[in-house]
Amino acid sequence: MKMNNDASHFGVGKDLLDSLVATALSTGGNWCDLFFEDTTYTSLLLRDGQVSSGGSHIDYGCGIRVLCGEKTGYAYAESTDRDSLFRAARAASAIADGVGNCFSSVGRCATPPSSGSLPLQPGAAMTTETHTPHLAAIDWRETSAAGFVPKLQQLEALIRKKDSRVHKVIASLAWQVSEIAIYNSLGELVQDTRPLGSVNVTVIFLQGEQTEMTSASRSFAMGAEMIGDSLLEELADLSVKGIDERFAARRPKGGKMPVVMGAGASGILLHEAMGHAFEADFNRKGQSIFSGKIGKKVARKGINIIDDGTIEHNRGFCRYDDEGVPGQKTYMVQDGILTSYLHDRISAGFFGVAPTGNGRRESFRYNPIPRMRCTYMESGSDGSVQDLISSVSKGIYVDQFSNGQVKIGEGDFTFYVKSGWLIEKGRLTMPVKDINIVGNGPRALADIVAVAGDLKIDDGTWTCGKEQSVPVSCGIPSVLVKELTVGGE
Repeated sequence: MKMNNDASHFGVGKDLLDSLVATALSTGGNWCDLFFEDTTYTSLLLRDGQVSSGGSHIDYGCGIRVLCGEKTGYAYAESTDRDSLFRAARAASAIADGVGNCFSSVGRCATPPSSGSLPLQPGAAMTTETHTPHLAAIDWRETSAAGFVPKLQQLEALIRKKDSRVHKVIASLAWQVSEIAIYNSLGELVQDTRPLGSVNVTVIFLQGEQTEMTSASRSFAMGAEMIGDSLLEELADLSVKGIDERFAARRPKGGKMPVVMGAGASGILLHEAMGHAFEADFNRKGQSIFSGKIGKKVARKGINIIDDGTIEHNRGFCRYDDEGVPGQKTYMVQDGILTSYLHDRISAGFFGVAPTGNGRRESFRYNPIPRMRCTYMESGSDGSVQDLISSVSKGIYVDQFSNGQVKIGEGDFTFYVKSGWLIEKGRLTMPVKDINIVGNGPRALADIVAVAGDLKIDDGTWTCGKEQSVPVSCGIPSVLVKELTVGGE
């Protein structure tokens, strides 16, 4: 789709954009942005070879934000007709009403903002970024939901063929395409097309009277071309992987011990226990355990932790964030030193730095806030995962987590382990399940004593729920944490 230098997809021209900004700033705000969205959602659910549910809907509208000092006014319209848009602009203006008190900076993309209010005038020189949907070779909107039913049935058949103990298969496919236009009081216009597809499968196995359940998923920022034979085969393999160990697994004795975290999905601990604490809104308000620690050592030398919006087709890919800031690769921890928080425009203005492209929102109904994209740790130089395991006399190896809880202020976390192994004298000896890993984020980060060279980004359907939900991804190489509390028998 070719888009012009206005929000023509939404029937809104440049003059109307400027008029909306002027109305929104009429009570004295120092920043305004408009977020237009047109998203088509479709989903299919297959249970035991039959379609049990499916549906499609459209989310369409515009969110208008006005900033005035520490005040934020936000309102939205579920239509883009003139009356609805101007009502939303006036409402956002009234909420942020603070004439004469707007002295805070708002972060700009290219360079750190100067102190004091920015010269934000509607009708300023137009800066336009327009992109065609090159992420998708096959546009989801040009496909039929019915055409994907055989693919889900093929997935189920592959899974059942791989293990005779398969009792029930639940498979789902969901996709969406969003047309986005963002305009602000600097006269910047960004337009983007965002495809996203996700496949999930849950399998219940029955062995005698014992049942076990596995799940697998894949999600990519791409079009319908993602649903190919290789993806279905990969999901089938993941669905049956380790099922023998699941049936044989036992609860180990608990206590404090070394923990080796496997590459890939263990990155969820990095996301939850550390990544959220690096988000700048928590640090701006002094709520994070990492507040005031920029430039301080938080991990051993050689550890690098990144939040990256530039990995094309990754679920956390952001060509632009939801404030119109280009996506980028941000080193939060570099060589063990905390070097950056994750910023939206508000926090960037507060800290006097450029925004990092982390201003994200669930939809036009929500205000943007600092959020992660793809959060991972770079590979280290401490050998393989087997080298890490061999160095442990007694401990736990874990490779899948779920149901984590984190206290941002204190940094304390608890994660439920879906699968893992007991380590004894440098060897994996017994599969384990039904255990919790308990620790403190900053302490666990400081206690990483070895990092393998096997970084893996997990392409599952990770969704982050911080007040609102956004798609993310995570990854990590295998790491050895010197000591964590393992909740077992």
